[in-house]
Amino acid sequence: MVCRVSDSPHPDGPGAAPDPESAAARRRRRDLFLRELHEAKALRERVQPRRARAARRRQALRMRTFRW
Repeated sequence: MVCRVSDSPHPDGPGAAPDPESAAARRRRRDLFLRELHEAKALRERVQPRRARAARRRQALRMRTFRW
């Protein structure tokens, strides 16, 4: 991966003013992505119940051992 530095500031950089239209578009894209992600997880649970159960157990174990 090549990272190129340009002379012009990045439009989403810290010096750029927030554009309400792009923020709304970003929220719409994020909402769509999360909706599709939850749909895919639900489908995976229906198709592979044993794996989904094991994944839930692993996640629960991670949450129990996580220190806040």
